[in-house]
Amino acid sequence: MEAQPVSYLRHEYIETLTGNKVSRKSVLCGSQNIRLYGKTIIKPGSIIRGDLACVNIGRFSCVGSNTVIRPACKPYKGNLVFFPTTIGDHVFIDDDCVIEAASIGSSVVIGKSSIIGKRCILKDCCVVEANSVVPADTVIAPFSVYAGHPARCVGALPDCFHYERRDDSMSCYDNFVAAD
Repeated sequence: MEAQPVSYLRHEYIETLTGNKVSRKSVLCGSQNIRLYGKTIIKPGSIIRGDLACVNIGRFSCVGSNTVIRPACKPYKGNLVFFPTTIGDHVFIDDDCVIEAASIGSSVVIGKSSIIGKRCILKDCCVVEANSVVPADTVIAPFSVYAGHPARCVGALPDCFHYERRDDSMSCYDNFVAAD
């Protein structure tokens, strides 16, 4: 099944030299600490908090509408210490999510309205189903599917998931076209 083109108005997005497409209706706090490594889509209403700590987002990733990405924090000697957030390549974060993970590997899918707790580590090639809540300090193993409130492992992914996710993310980017 071929992916259908998704059109956007050219004046509503900023396209960088590396092919990133960032909505003008998104909020990038501390933009000097936000690194988009190329061909990443940031949709309207998204908030990325680079003012707290560095946020790195890999190639061919997509951040859905109204999603919040903020670095994880931990109290230390009476103060809050923020940790950098790293998101790998070919990651899809659906709409209305809250992400406070320390690390998200490559080829990861996070479903709509999911919450990823503080300091979580999502390894490569995993899926968090829609409406799931991953508790703080959880480590999600590669090739696993998590769902529920709190999220628990409910399945496994095939070894070819990395290739499928890579193809899907490239197709998603290629089909996100400006409506002139």
